[in-house]
Amino acid sequence: MTDLPIRDELRGVEPYGAPQLDVPVRLNVNENPFPPSEQLVADAARAVAHAVRDLNRYPDREATTLRERLAGYLEGESGVTLETSQVWAANGSNEIMLQILQAFGGPGRTALSFAPTYSMYPEYARDTSTAWVTAQREDDFGIDEDRALKAIAEHQPTVVLVASPNNPTGTAVPLDLVSALHEATDGVVVVDEAYAEFRRDGVPSALSLLDTHPRLIVTRTMSKAFAFAGARLGYAAAGRPIIDVLRVVRLPYHLSAVTQAVAVVALEHAAELQARVAQLRDERDALATWLRDAGLEVAESDANFVLFGRFADRHAVWQGLLDHGVLIRETGPDGWLRVSVGTPDETTAFKVALSDVLREGTV
Repeated sequence: MTDLPIRDELRGVEPYGAPQLDVPVRLNVNENPFPPSEQLVADAARAVAHAVRDLNRYPDREATTLRERLAGYLEGESGVTLETSQVWAANGSNEIMLQILQAFGGPGRTALSFAPTYSMYPEYARDTSTAWVTAQREDDFGIDEDRALKAIAEHQPTVVLVASPNNPTGTAVPLDLVSALHEATDGVVVVDEAYAEFRRDGVPSALSLLDTHPRLIVTRTMSKAFAFAGARLGYAAAGRPIIDVLRVVRLPYHLSAVTQAVAVVALEHAAELQARVAQLRDERDALATWLRDAGLEVAESDANFVLFGRFADRHAVWQGLLDHGVLIRETGPDGWLRVSVGTPDETTAFKVALSDVLREGTV
């Protein structure tokens, strides 16, 4: 590989990826643990069969029907009315983020975020030849407004990335801060709401700011709340001028007819899926309480995972859990671990395994 004319910044870099291990309990990548219902499976199968009949033709490159349904879903979920032209869809929020950096980043430009945060952000920046800088979060993983504004003034980013709820900490960002960031930059402000459906009551969505913040982009995904990680569907909401720029950098026919068909079906089952989301929120809060009662520190979470610690040797804890058949994620600040919210049985298995590991005193 060293003989290939690859870009210098890619030399020696390993591909991104969480461990994919065959263990009884996998709670490491924030998946929704509940598979689609049999009715949804049947409806999706019919939709796919219909789409397959036309696979000799290219799909709708504008994904018009899907975008219309996504706008309707967001109105029901967040109370914000959007036109179809204000919504864009792609292969997972990963592709949405890459398109944003293609459109607004690039050579000589900078993207700014607040660490610790999602580990793929610097890779999107690298892949688009965009400079990457971070400002540090506070001890409670919130973002200090003064420090954030100073970072913007210093680095003059064209893209500001804010995950809310944040991965890996689960921290939500106040809308006043989003507004302040928007006012402080001439660039775009991206609020990544991949876990928004899991936010606690009273925590608003940044979608409510779109009308008055023309350089704001809110991104979402169907991977988490919709239990559709395998379908690969992410989307963005913004003013039409921003969406039109994303349409410029998209690859032709980037979203397959099959993906569009099954995503529309999932949106038709949104009410059913939201009931599972409510259950996972309750499970998350109960798990956080249990971890605190076990004497551990737990970050406040509005997502479908919990960050907990602090451990002198977090890898030993991670390995101990794995030895008990439970896979979680070794990520975030040193001393912390992240566990996804699973089914009741999976959560019980995690609790038993962690209790054993802590009692064994190997950490």
